[in-house]
Amino acid sequence: MRDNWIEPLVGAVVLIAAGVFLTYLLVAGDARPAPDGYSVTARFGQVGGLREGDDVRVAGVKVGRVERIALQPDTYLAVTYLEIAPQARLPRDSTARVTSDGLLGGTHVAIEPGADTAMLKAGGEIENTQGAVDLFGLIGQFINRPATAGEPAT
Repeated sequence: MRDNWIEPLVGAVVLIAAGVFLTYLLVAGDARPAPDGYSVTARFGQVGGLREGDDVRVAGVKVGRVERIALQPDTYLAVTYLEIAPQARLPRDSTARVTSDGLLGGTHVAIEPGADTAMLKAGGEIENTQGAVDLFGLIGQFINRPATAGEPAT
């Protein structure tokens, strides 16, 4: 009976470690910008794997997150609602595009600031957008393309 004290001790250490990791995720993983940030929209023809909570970045720096994604029924465009931190003031002619973090990574909205002196206001819309590129579709088109004269068929 005296040798069984190790198992409860190891269990307690595992639970404490899990609590530490959970606390770290809740604190460090909070994607919400400051409460006094502002919300803008962007319409995309294709959002790919973009999800609510994904990052919004300018020059690779996180400045916000995707708040919500909805389908606009009359145009069939994906309307994304982006929460932007207050210190990230974006020119009105900025461009938003859905891009991936890598071949196996997640997706995010990358914003390229424009040159306009007028800034986007809360409730504004980023009009210049580029939807997600279907990488696997492009690879499939390349593999399945018809052979041209003088080229071996694949």
